[in-house]
Amino acid sequence: MTFPSPKAVLLIRNPTAGRRRRGLVDAVVGRVRAAGWTVDLVDTAAVGDACRLARSCDSTRYAVIAVAGGDGTINEVVNGLSQRSEDAPPLAIVPLGTANVLAHELGLDFSAASLADTIVLGQAVQVYPGLASGDGDPRCFSLMAGAGFDAKVVAGVSARLKRRLGKAAYVWRSLIETRRYRPVRYAVEVDGVRHEAASVIVTRGRHYAGPYVVAPKAMLGEPLLHVCLFERWGRSHTLRFGLALLMGRLPTAAGYRVVTGRAVRLSVLSDAGEAGRQPVQVDGDDALTLPVSIGVLPSTIRMLRPA
Repeated sequence: MTFPSPKAVLLIRNPTAGRRRRGLVDAVVGRVRAAGWTVDLVDTAAVGDACRLARSCDSTRYAVIAVAGGDGTINEVVNGLSQRSEDAPPLAIVPLGTANVLAHELGLDFSAASLADTIVLGQAVQVYPGLASGDGDPRCFSLMAGAGFDAKVVAGVSARLKRRLGKAAYVWRSLIETRRYRPVRYAVEVDGVRHEAASVIVTRGRHYAGPYVVAPKAMLGEPLLHVCLFERWGRSHTLRFGLALLMGRLPTAAGYRVVTGRAVRLSVLSDAGEAGRQPVQVDGDDALTLPVSIGVLPSTIRMLRPA
């Protein structure tokens, strides 16, 4: 990209994310400054801060808006940028989270040198955010929204536990959810066509839970939803799907398929006697409760990937 002068970056950092990788931010900032750029570092203090900072970022001062955090903090920034006009600066990512799915989707290298190069020399790509609407405020997402097993795992992992155990927190919670499994069935309507599933992930990208592929043909620059349907019920199938994901074989697993569309409606078909709400995860955060409607925004935001 060709940037205006002076070259400045607004770097929004979640200070509670990635404590084991805290030195990465300092290394990236040092390299960007060494390239002749100004870096203004702002820490978030509460939920919503990252969204507000992205929404109000001065595009006449900043050539790039960067975020250092996990997928949840990135989601806030995406929500802020989605409320702006096309003059918004492009978004760069310094991945500090547990899964860092968007970083994998953009093909980022996790070294300080590569991340700094992406900020100052990266290629801007147009990304269509998704939009999930339900019981609360609508939420944009860069990656995915899901209901069923993965949403229950996300809902059961507290921020404190995630900071303490990292990825192990999700493994631990997955074992709990497998043990307490109930054969809940979900109705999934895609562009008016009805499907049923034991779990569903509506994604804009190829990856899930880090580098693992769930939708091989998905592209962030295409205004299309890829709806991943887990069509078989039971603990054994849940474990089988999980193993297939880790082994890179989920897209060809029996009982799993992906359909595409532009408008999706998720609701509970049968709760199998399971008490309580049916959560919806949005970019890895417990965000909404079923039923929800999911679509794609007509406008794009720009994200930086390695040149």
